[in-house]
Amino acid sequence: MTAASEDQLRWDRRYADHSGHRTPAVPTAFADVEDLFPVSGQALEVACGAGEAAVWLAGRGMTVHAFDVSPVAIGQARELAANAGLEANVNFTAASVEDGLASLDPDASFHLVLCHLFRSPEHYPEFMDLVAPGGVLAVAVLSEVGAEPGRFRAPAGELTTAFGSLTVTMHSEQDGVSRWIGRRNR
Repeated sequence: MTAASEDQLRWDRRYADHSGHRTPAVPTAFADVEDLFPVSGQALEVACGAGEAAVWLAGRGMTVHAFDVSPVAIGQARELAANAGLEANVNFTAASVEDGLASLDPDASFHLVLCHLFRSPEHYPEFMDLVAPGGVLAVAVLSEVGAEPGRFRAPAGELTTAFGSLTVTMHSEQDGVSRWIGRRNR
């Protein structure tokens, strides 16, 4: 069994076990800075889970492409978008990060690239490349800052180092979460 299929099974079980009522919502790590997110244009959400943030972005006026490794989560995301009347504004795809990124048009660029609480340092350069001039990159990951080290936790400064070529709009590392928002210069 491949690592991607193991991830899919693990996340499918997790989403199947937590299939309760969901609502569109600002990503929790960015709730205090939601005004830094665009309200129009194209957005990409990596590892979108059950779609709360993608549907929230669509409700703000964005057209969203979102993917997650779990088909169960994607089914819940599509249902959430339909219930909100926003299914035409969100394209959900069941795909690993590798397959999701590979499926994008080679010339694709987005006004917002969002990756919330999913750490994928090997794909950070691709995330940056997908941000359109003037666009925003928003990444939040579990961090070792204020928490115990672990294989899914970023060391201090990981996001600042990875995204240093973009203009930092907001950054914090505390209480086990690192948050970073930056803008590509025009």
